[in-house]
Amino acid sequence: MKLKLVIPIVALLTLRTAAETPAQSSETPADKKIDAIFSSVTFPDAPGLAVLVRRNGRAIFERGYGVGELRTKTEIDAHANFRLASFTKQFTAMAIMLLVHDGKLRYDKTLPEIFPDFPAYGKSITIRNLLNHTSGLPDYEDLMESAEKTKGPIWTPEKQIQDAEVLELLKKEKNGKFAPGKNWSYSNSGFVVLGLIVAKASGITYGEFLRGRIFAPLKMNRTIVSQKGKNEAVNRAFGHSKENGAFKETDQSATSATLGDGGIYSNLEDLARWDDALRNHTLLSEREFQPALTPVKLADGSEPRWPVESNDDNLHPGKPVAYGFGWFLDPYQGRRRMWHTGTTMGFRTVIERFTEGDGLTVIILCNRTDLEPEKLALQVADIFLSPKN
Repeated sequence: MKLKLVIPIVALLTLRTAAETPAQSSETPADKKIDAIFSSVTFPDAPGLAVLVRRNGRAIFERGYGVGELRTKTEIDAHANFRLASFTKQFTAMAIMLLVHDGKLRYDKTLPEIFPDFPAYGKSITIRNLLNHTSGLPDYEDLMESAEKTKGPIWTPEKQIQDAEVLELLKKEKNGKFAPGKNWSYSNSGFVVLGLIVAKASGITYGEFLRGRIFAPLKMNRTIVSQKGKNEAVNRAFGHSKENGAFKETDQSATSATLGDGGIYSNLEDLARWDDALRNHTLLSEREFQPALTPVKLADGSEPRWPVESNDDNLHPGKPVAYGFGWFLDPYQGRRRMWHTGTTMGFRTVIERFTEGDGLTVIILCNRTDLEPEKLALQVADIFLSPKN
């Protein structure tokens, strides 16, 4: 009897070992290298990040690290929605390009042609200038600060500035930062205005246009343009910052409600579909999309540079910059790429798309501000860009 009892137990142990072996052996050397990068900067019970690596149009690494919020300790996975911040700009640019495709906009259309009451300094600012950051529009956060110095507190995380208010602040100015096309300066103001232009040209809201023309066709079913009181991202991660060695939820600011410059929430699953659409030219033909991948030149034909002064939006002070429509285009290790970061209250994001060879894409979404996803993404890229790989 004892012998008969031992045999089933041994058989069960053997089956269990056999079932575990494939899962263990399926982790490649590259997987281990990628995991080591992120395991070294995160903890399981702290805010973290979601990582997607794609090659040849398929996911080769997809993993969540940490939790989406400290209250429930819900683990981050491929469905967790993060605020994309300036990662949003590529979607705003695509929306404008779709409207150009529809014949409802021209790249050389000026601000007064769209908003007749826009002041004289905008008379030669075109949609193209807005798309490639050569408009010279004043920074709306600077205008907010100036207004509050005069009138006292106006905007808070509970009473956030809206797109229409940004436009009104810009209309009160008499001068831009520089003449359109004469210089380059990263402009959130420009992309807020582009979001308003999407709404005006299409006759529906910015969010409705993106849902109908981008998200729904690509089956990006959990991606939204977030608007308080109108919709809510499901399974969303909340933003955090580290203060005095501990994490604090810092999810919203006075500028968290603007749309075209940073208002989208999305996740790894949906962004894989976005990556496919870019790879396969699903929304626009390769020819129609080419302007997005053409680095801007200044009016005198020179190459633009990042401003010398350092700030949150100035990633590489004083260095040359290549920017198309909603995409940075600087090469890395001699490889062509299109990329963009996102930085806002509690969140850091990045997408790196290498457009040569096997089409490597790295996407990192963080719900904490103490990590540098751009650097982490390039560490991942180094694993694959090495001649040995």
